[in-house]
Amino acid sequence: MKLSTTLLWLCCSGLLGGCATGHSLVPGQSTEADVRAQMGAPTDTRAEADGDRVWEYARGREGFHTYMVRLGPDGRVKEVTQVLTEERLARIVPGKTTRSEVRRLLGPPSFEDAYGVGQTWSWRYKKGDVHPGHLVVTFNRDDTVSTTIAIVDQPRGP
Repeated sequence: MKLSTTLLWLCCSGLLGGCATGHSLVPGQSTEADVRAQMGAPTDTRAEADGDRVWEYARGREGFHTYMVRLGPDGRVKEVTQVLTEERLARIVPGKTTRSEVRRLLGPPSFEDAYGVGQTWSWRYKKGDVHPGHLVVTFNRDDTVSTTIAIVDQPRGP
């Protein structure tokens, strides 16, 4: 009985750790070690020109969240941002924003495909943290954005 209880506890801990969101990280106080302890290894990292580092936590192909944790040169958390939002999509300017800038704003796409309109990336997201949908970006041949759109999934009827 004790072994099954231990296994159940370990499974639940793993599931909760995989869902970590960074809500208990405190800007100015939490450290790099705190981030790793709470959120695990980042899915990607990058260095910024100002000396900050950004750690990315993409939550999977069908995941609705990608978190970016900005760490200052002192190793302390500056901010934790959930980037799969319509507000972030609105920062993308057709004809101006590049593919690499989109990647830095929204993280890795959930889906990539090439349609007649051009290369298209999309991300799962939740409008208002409730209604599932997709953020969609299509690129021109010169690697600038052609179009952006947020699509909310329609609920299935009976």
